[in-house]
This record gives sequence, structure tokens and C-alpha cells, in this order.
Amino acid sequence: MPLRPLSPVEARVLGTLMEKARTVPDSYPLTLNSLVSGCNQKTSREPLMNVTDAQAQEALDSLKLLSLVFESSGSRVARWEHNFQRAVGVPEQSAVLLGLLMLRGPQTAGELRINSERWYRFADISSVEAFLEELQDRADEKGGPLVVKLARAPGMREQRWAHLLCGPVDAGDTTAAAAPAPSPYLEARIESLEQEVARLRATVEDLCVQLGLSQPGHTE
Repeated sequence: MPLRPLSPVEARVLGTLMEKARTVPDSYPLTLNSLVSGCNQKTSREPLMNVTDAQAQEALDSLKLLSLVFESSGSRVARWEHNFQRAVGVPEQSAVLLGLLMLRGPQTAGELRINSERWYRFADISSVEAFLEELQDRADEKGGPLVVKLARAPGMREQRWAHLLCGPVDAGDTTAAAAPAPSPYLEARIESLEQEVARLRATVEDLCVQLGLSQPGHTE
């Protein structure tokens, strides 16, 4: 049975949980505060968003009804995990590609291979393309296609891929491919700093829980 189309905020929340499970496992599952910070980070995100606590919680509640996320037990503060692979019925490699597409927007197979390094190491671009084509050719009885190959943008050698989890997209839309690529070094540096902040935030949240203090930045 196919999933209903996700909203942009639901896709961002789900993609962020999928990313942090792989890149900062020590801070995972995520609290609402950590999740919101991940949704709104300035690197590895296209488009940039400003998700509020209320929007993130609403998205979590909706995703829970779809069995795409669940709340962890055994913690004094609510923590959330994704259940993407099992709920959608795709292998890890396909889940990685879909998570990256949800977070970063349309990308070429080459870009996906580079951007997936910290999630999963694909042997080569051909293996990335094989999983993308499998997602594109997914049978209707399994829920139908989950990605689409976009038309080649002017000046681009390769075509980009987009996910279909938020519903159909225009396969001829090349606007997402026109943006200049950021400096890989600068993006990696900023992302590393953001991950360190996320780890520190998780530590502070845990200490607040243990001491019975209100969490920084938490609003009732």
C-alpha cells in the first residue's frame, strides 16, 4: 500500500532522524530540541527551513501514525527514532539515498555517492545508479516508484534524481540544479561544528533531566 504524500516538514523531520541515526549515533534517538536543531541546520539542507517545536511535534505525531517513526521507551525525556526501512520496505542503500534526497533536494548519482560517505559507502557510482533505477522501477504492488530522474539542466553533464515521498514532481524541472555548489571544505567544517553542538546539546539535556532542571530553549 503506497504512503500518502509527506509534507515538507514531515520529510525534513524524517530525513533528519535518518541522518542523525548514522552520523551521530551517540546522540540518537533524538529529543525534540535536538531534532529541531537538525531540521534547521544551515549545511546539508535544501531548502533551508525554520521548523518550530510545534511543527516538528505535529510532524512526529503524523509520522508515528504512518509507522515511520516511534517514541523510544526507557527515557525520562521523549526521544524519537525512525522506522523508515521497515515501514517502506526498502534496503539500507535505498533508504540512504531517499534520506539524502529528502534533506538535500535533487542530486546526481555522483553527488549522492559523495554525500552518502558518512551514511553508507557505495562501491561506485554504478551501484548508486542501480539502486536509484530500482526505486524508479518499483512495482505498484510495493507502493510504486519512489524517485524520478529529472531532465538534464543547462550546463550539466548528468541528470539529477528527486524523491517522490512528497508526491509527484515535474521531471522537467531543472531549477534545483542551477544553484552553485558550496565549498566542500567549508560545508564539511560547518557540518562538523554543528554535529559537535548537537552532541553538547544532548549532554546538557541529559544533565538537565538528571538534575530535574528545565531544558535550555524549551518552551511549554
